[in-house]
Amino acid sequence: MTVIEVFADVACPFTHVGLRRLVDLRDQQGRDDIRLRVRAWPLEVVNGTPLDPAFIAEEVDDIRRQVAPDLFQGFSADAFPATSLPALALAHAAYGIDLATGERMSLTLRDLLFEQRTDIADPRVLQGLAGEHGITGFDPTDTGAVLADHAEGAQRGVIGSPHFFTDDGAFFCPALDVSRDEAGHLHVATDVEGFEAFAAACFG
Repeated sequence: MTVIEVFADVACPFTHVGLRRLVDLRDQQGRDDIRLRVRAWPLEVVNGTPLDPAFIAEEVDDIRRQVAPDLFQGFSADAFPATSLPALALAHAAYGIDLATGERMSLTLRDLLFEQRTDIADPRVLQGLAGEHGITGFDPTDTGAVLADHAEGAQRGVIGSPHFFTDDGAFFCPALDVSRDEAGHLHVATDVEGFEAFAAACFG
């Protein structure tokens, strides 16, 4: 089993694109021997303030319009979580079951947020997901593991969400080329060469 680590925030739209593209390619190649371990890189801790729903909505609109018309179909700023820490804690708890459960939870949380208009900070949502995945004793207020991931990521040189680590090197946001112009407008393009290099590192 090959494990690809990625430090990311569950509420980061760029991560949603990157993970979906990687999982789609893995499925196309039938590589069941590849698993994702999605670690926490909580942007509200990094930035010192929770993410702004209106700002994320602008990013989502730009990403969808420029490179990902197939994604973010059910996104709503009204359902954006006030904090991502409890959801990140749930993903960590899911990895305590096994790799497959942790990966499935990490992807499910992002799908709920970005495709199904669901507030993933809602304790009822989180407890329901915990029950569905066989996680007992989950406490959404216990964010110690999330903060520990952040500390480890900082030590390992994580520069943003998503930051992938493979046996052949590290890749920051390899699926997308992201920049802003002088007016602050977001420009997003598919990073074909970057993603090909990343895929080669993942799949050999």
